[in-house]
Amino acid sequence: MKKHYIIPIFVPHLGCPNDCIFCNQKSISGEQRMITKEDVKKTIDFYLENIRDKDLKKEVAFFGGSFTGIDVDKQEEFLQTAYNYIKEGKIDSIRISTRPDYIDRETLKRLKKYKVETIELGVQSANDYILKQSNRGHTFQDVRKASKLIRWYRFQLGHQMMVGLPESTRLDEINTAKELIKLRPKMVRIYPVLVIKNTRLEKEYLNGNYKPLTVVQAVETCKELVNMFNKKKIEIIRIGLQNTDEISDPNNEKSEVVAGPYHPAFRQLVESGLWYDMIVSKIKQLNVKVKKVEVTVNPLDVNNVIGHKKENIEKLKEMYTLELIVKQDENIKQGKMELKILEKYPEFLEDYK
Repeated sequence: MKKHYIIPIFVPHLGCPNDCIFCNQKSISGEQRMITKEDVKKTIDFYLENIRDKDLKKEVAFFGGSFTGIDVDKQEEFLQTAYNYIKEGKIDSIRISTRPDYIDRETLKRLKKYKVETIELGVQSANDYILKQSNRGHTFQDVRKASKLIRWYRFQLGHQMMVGLPESTRLDEINTAKELIKLRPKMVRIYPVLVIKNTRLEKEYLNGNYKPLTVVQAVETCKELVNMFNKKKIEIIRIGLQNTDEISDPNNEKSEVVAGPYHPAFRQLVESGLWYDMIVSKIKQLNVKVKKVEVTVNPLDVNNVIGHKKENIEKLKEMYTLELIVKQDENIKQGKMELKILEKYPEFLEDYK
């Protein structure tokens, strides 16, 4: 599959009918004013001028608010601006993100007209009670209906879900993943909830009514979700909010994050954790006390096998007194590994021979 070069255009809160408890789109996007078609053109031109690999598939992505809730004339103004670049052969496609209750046949026909290829739905949870507690303003039935329509009109379907919403449990999040899998999205994004300034959730947190997940808790839940989506070959295009000046360590002066499972390499923590579990499981199956082991993987997997700041190597040494040697081989399929014992501890009885 050809790799995408995303040209992000943030449309903060345009078209969004209500304020979700966790949301302050201006903080998340860094965008403090409403954009114009001139802004869209400038953004696209800037990214096209700075792209290094001209062979990548180039896609304009309207992120932020609820794109299909914007005034129709404004929608078409933005879409036409991006579509002109498609006609000129400068970009390949358009993607939008929106709410499930802002999708209908008329809307999808309009998006088709401008060669929109991908539609991402902000799902967040499959539990209607949790959606209500978060002031989402829609039900999961809206998600089902919108997802089926999107696929019927031959768009690529994307889903966005959240981990750690108020009153949500790990079981709720696993059930959400199960329900999304049934709707057959091509891709998903997984966002652990961060407490952002100037949101209702910040008030709940400061009043002691909301306790965010720790990084460890969020990682453990996300590991399970990633396994579920991987088994169904659903692409996971993001785990955790993108690190920016606004979305950064809560201790940073400019950060809009008050609390929650923030980490600058959150996705790597999840993927490294999965590799750690896989290595430990393989070693346990050997039923011998291993002292040194060699793992050979695809070069693209090396960083995750080693772990963030060599966390996996250090943890194996601490927990199992095990030395891990990592080698790379392009012939090994990504996500797979070959394991070889280099040295093992002597059996207990051997010490007394």
